[in-house]
Amino acid sequence: MSTLRLIQSEVCPYAQRTHMCLLEKALEFEVIEIDLGNKPAWFEEISPYSKVPVLQHGDLKLYESSIINEYLEDMYPEPSLLPEKPAKRALARIWIDFDNAKFVPTFYRVLLEQEAVRQQQLTDDIISHLMFFESDGLLDNRDGPFWFGKNISLVDIAIYPHFERFGVLRTYRNIEIPQSCIKLLEWLDAMRERTSSQQTAHEDAYHVEAYRRYADGTASGTTAKDMKQ
Repeated sequence: MSTLRLIQSEVCPYAQRTHMCLLEKALEFEVIEIDLGNKPAWFEEISPYSKVPVLQHGDLKLYESSIINEYLEDMYPEPSLLPEKPAKRALARIWIDFDNAKFVPTFYRVLLEQEAVRQQQLTDDIISHLMFFESDGLLDNRDGPFWFGKNISLVDIAIYPHFERFGVLRTYRNIEIPQSCIKLLEWLDAMRERTSSQQTAHEDAYHVEAYRRYADGTASGTTAKDMKQ
């Protein structure tokens, strides 16, 4: 069996997604850590977007965390990280897309924005997204704390890393998860208890420092450039 190699940077929430997926699948893999501020030349050759994570599996090289995680689900279906029924699988992909297309860009844009009025507009958007997670995602009839109940899924893994970093929004933009988001806060507590999140976690202070240049508008990395567009 070809070796799985995860090329990542611990600071990156997208890389944390795939690291958590590998751990939840209980797979054997090698981690290659790179410095995003000083990327080696060989990395630019295998990552067309100049981003982590990259998964190497034999001669195959994959990038984009959501796609990598679906590949791992297809290649290693046990334990399953997607619901069994096609309709629920479709819903899972919708929630991952919402996170990628709506929540995460707003997370970065409210940090990058320096103008007060626009900051407030983006803050309102963040709160709206949180309420959408609460009311439309985390249904009352679930049989457990995760997105689809008692079993963790690719949805939980996709959404969690930026919630681990929510202290960044609290510190720099005074944004809190509303206490009315009871299910969302219970979900977050359950996710923090997962071995996969604990093994890949960092404290608030680490994230606050890592995102300092986003908050003061001087970030110039690949993700910052993408989110400024």
